[in-house]
Amino acid sequence: MIKISKHPKNESKRFRPTESFDVPAEQQPPLFSLRYLQKSHGISNCTQEEKSSFADSLHNLSQLTWGELKQASRHGLGFEKIPRNHIKKPIPPHIKEDVNFIAFRFCGKAPMVGYRSKAVFHVLWLDRDFTLYDH
Repeated sequence: MIKISKHPKNESKRFRPTESFDVPAEQQPPLFSLRYLQKSHGISNCTQEEKSSFADSLHNLSQLTWGELKQASRHGLGFEKIPRNHIKKPIPPHIKEDVNFIAFRFCGKAPMVGYRSKAVFHVLWLDRDFTLYDH
């Protein structure tokens, strides 16, 4: 029988894990992923002001929990659901039919649209020119 030893605890005082996997996602702040950001509505299409607003928005959103964001105004720090059939661009093939899309605002009322998986918000589109869906 092979015995696997546990790694010793990291005693570093400089770095400590900030995420607790036993805390419900509703009580955690969102984590943001740009892995699936679509080129048609990506960062490279944004102006410097929009890029700056996007960074500010991610920072501001990360200061609240998902539970707090659910209670916030949809045109403030909150979000709104976007029906799948309202999206005018192709939906990435890895996204299953039961995935719900939500939109946060990142520059004025311009939405960043994506989906949530536990505490992670996957940004798919930055709808800076309001062409992704009917507003």
